[in-house]
Amino acid sequence: MRRIAPALALAATIAATPAVAQSDFRSCLAGLRGTIVGPGVSAATWEAATRGLEPDMKVLEFLNDQPEFRTPIWDYLAALVDEERVADGRAMLRQWSQALGTAESRYGVDRFTIVAVWGVESDFGRSIGKRSLVQSLATLSCYGRRQAYFRTEFAATLKILDRGDVDPSHLTGSWAGAFGHTQFMPSTFLRLAVDLDGDGRRDVVDSIPDALGSTANYLDKSGWVQGGTWGFEVRLPAGFDAGVAGRTKKRPFSSWSALGVRRVGGGGLPDDGSAGLILPAGRNGPAFLVTRNFDAIYAYNAAESYALAIAHLSDRLRGGGPFATPWPTDDRGLSRAERREVQTLLLRRGYDIGAPDGAIGTKTRQAIADWQVKAGLERTGRASGKVLDGLRAGR
Repeated sequence: MRRIAPALALAATIAATPAVAQSDFRSCLAGLRGTIVGPGVSAATWEAATRGLEPDMKVLEFLNDQPEFRTPIWDYLAALVDEERVADGRAMLRQWSQALGTAESRYGVDRFTIVAVWGVESDFGRSIGKRSLVQSLATLSCYGRRQAYFRTEFAATLKILDRGDVDPSHLTGSWAGAFGHTQFMPSTFLRLAVDLDGDGRRDVVDSIPDALGSTANYLDKSGWVQGGTWGFEVRLPAGFDAGVAGRTKKRPFSSWSALGVRRVGGGGLPDDGSAGLILPAGRNGPAFLVTRNFDAIYAYNAAESYALAIAHLSDRLRGGGPFATPWPTDDRGLSRAERREVQTLLLRRGYDIGAPDGAIGTKTRQAIADWQVKAGLERTGRASGKVLDGLRAGR
């Protein structure tokens, strides 16, 4: 019943007539004005940002969405670290070499990691987000869960506007408020954004140097060790006790060596320092020793799969190859090009899923599930190697 009640409350909120929703919203904004307008947010900034503002109730659906589909890590990494992204990342390294050099020297974070964050967060600026931060965060400040958190972010957004750092018409992002090339939350922007291009404004939307420098500053403040590695793939001896694994269960490298852990590709473990062992897919999948620099990446978005995607992409940008140990699956993950091919083949079969873009959303998963049933396969809705192979074969 505790789960049902919030869902019913949300449904009632969304089903409210526009007039009621707008009336409640205006009343909420009036209350927020008294707590936000003051030092850092002028009355003029408030009026300009909120005049005629209406709530975007769609963001409440995102806030309360509990997706049933869980992405296996081999799918997650196959799409985030594919040949397209590696090639694009190398192009960005060349194009923005000067800004990256400045960021490296100022903050001690290597350019490959900075660009990897950029690639994973927004596909090098292609997927920044199109929702108005003011509208989204104002709505989330007045409706739904976590209103206190979103009110802090809403106030931070207005402070950004008051400072004039970002063009108000360009202040768009995700439904939850992340914005810019490397997807800063507004409060994080206020704390850590920097003016790398020297124009007097901290602009992570329209200034790529500022976005790259701000990312480097974030990682530096999160404990990045200059010149250090994030970690590396390792091999475990037979009968290894997986109970010692854990990102936070750090041991000296000498201790891992004594346990029979060996670096993939040969070479010994470092003489100094410590690391934790992560097993993203369990004992039978790839294993990694990860250092404080991995923790700094993890701080950007607290998920080990996310941090591993950035770490792996940074290695690929340096010239490294794929992981040596295969994922424990007989149904491989797909690159974005392969996902687009799946969508194209589904379209040819009459499924209405929109233009092929490589993003596997609800419509694509439903189409895959329907096709799987017709093809006599297990109904999973997952875009995978077996699905692509079956579609190619005309099943």
